[in-house]
Amino acid sequence: MNKFFCMRSVFPAAAAVILALCLPAFSGAVWEKDDTGQAFGDRIIFGSVGEASNLIPYLSTDSASHEVADLIFVAPLRYNADLQIEPWAAETFSVEDEGRFLRFTLRKGILWEDGRELTAEDVAFTYRLVIDPATASPYADDFLRVKEFRVTGRYSFEARYENFFARAVASWMNPVLPKHILEGQDIRKTPFSRKPLGAGAYRLKDWAPGSRITLAASPTYFMGRPRIAEVVYRIIPDNASMFMETRANRLDVMNLSPLQYLRETDGPAWEANFDKYHYLASVYVFLGFNMEHPFFKDVRVRRAISLAVNRDDIVKGVLLGQGVPAFGPFMPGTWAYHPALSPVRQNVEAAAALLAEAGFADNDGDGVLERDGRPFSFTILTNQGNDQRILTAEVIQNELAAVGIDARIRTVEWAAFIREFVDKGRFDAVILGWTIPQDPDIYTIWHSSQAREGGLNFTRYISSEVDALLEEARTTPDQSVRAALYRRFQEVLDREQPYCFLFVPYALPLVQRRFMGIKPALAGIMYNFDEWWVPKSAQRYTVTP
Repeated sequence: MNKFFCMRSVFPAAAAVILALCLPAFSGAVWEKDDTGQAFGDRIIFGSVGEASNLIPYLSTDSASHEVADLIFVAPLRYNADLQIEPWAAETFSVEDEGRFLRFTLRKGILWEDGRELTAEDVAFTYRLVIDPATASPYADDFLRVKEFRVTGRYSFEARYENFFARAVASWMNPVLPKHILEGQDIRKTPFSRKPLGAGAYRLKDWAPGSRITLAASPTYFMGRPRIAEVVYRIIPDNASMFMETRANRLDVMNLSPLQYLRETDGPAWEANFDKYHYLASVYVFLGFNMEHPFFKDVRVRRAISLAVNRDDIVKGVLLGQGVPAFGPFMPGTWAYHPALSPVRQNVEAAAALLAEAGFADNDGDGVLERDGRPFSFTILTNQGNDQRILTAEVIQNELAAVGIDARIRTVEWAAFIREFVDKGRFDAVILGWTIPQDPDIYTIWHSSQAREGGLNFTRYISSEVDALLEEARTTPDQSVRAALYRRFQEVLDREQPYCFLFVPYALPLVQRRFMGIKPALAGIMYNFDEWWVPKSAQRYTVTP
């Protein structure tokens, strides 16, 4: 699913540029954009290539599921418009003992959908559930760092850490689950995954598999009932169909392709009815190698493929300039980025030499290399409906053919792609993207302990050197020391190339102009979604409870 943030995980170092780029590309409006006479009602319809797989946030690893769950559940903390952590379900919190002790007080009167009050016991239940080995949550590590968790009152709790932990505060931006509903259930089999009960801004109203997910505004949301009465996520498996639905005014929000943004959304009709936004997304796209594949175990092969790929060609040809090449997991210009590292650039001759050194040769003259009688043929897997990734795969396919590698392309429906292939490590190589987090701790993606089924290290990359660097970096409070550790980490990734880093795209969301209250900020345009509204005279839909 496309996530329309500028993003909440963008680093403040790029603040001025990002804020400018978040401003709408169109000028003028059908409706005057003021905050007077705010009305309740109407429906907003998002287009989504992928369908949610599981609405229990601690079990799902796909963005489609998390985007829906973000509206259903609440967490003690969250990011504000300026990407600073602020209380949400918590009324107050404090950080003590040099970051090793956190104290929280929840707001009183936060209600679950069934009218029960959310309390510290729900937080304690969620904490215990996530660290339970039977849950097998890919997000458990943050909570496993807690040495002692204590409920100190109906609305208060505290967490003590043995050592400084860089993500200690951010860990409590994870959602709270209802103890009175889930206690005693098998979390991996419960119907709650498709019929959740939350305390957030919206409630699940209906889920028509393969078609749409509908949410209704919660009248008991503790920050006030959202003004938009209903949110619909329509599952549309390809971008072209989604664009046609948007043009026909059957979708209100979609993420445009570069071609659609640059050439297909000009003219009075588009400019009168839609706002376009343009900003460098805090996401990188990569080609990830399955380290258990016999060819990709050889670092020379991985480096050869990275040398064969021209990232500038992808940015120009696939993104039409709407992105920048990526050479690592951090955003350039941020404190963790390695400015002195020379990135891997296309060098076909060097790629061919590495492949020859690794024992590959075209012995039968068919244009495809072999080693030990086995042709160098593998499949690039990505998700259906994502034209950007499919076109990227085609560019890579052509560039690898030039060095004697037969790369084939397979696309799979989103939910099956994640559940049956990515999570289970059933692929040769995969094109996917990761959000670049606010804090550079990316332990869960790269540490060897996460190289398991359902873990986020699904390429099964194992490096004791990387493990040691990541472990030290997340327990060191000195930012300059952390920066040095992360730069050494990037040097290892550059040397070993477990991913072929490809590009950072521009996010290009399009939003129907009848929606008011959109305030572009460092956190993007969705951080205050519960404050969006539509003037009564402009509302298109009559929504029934």
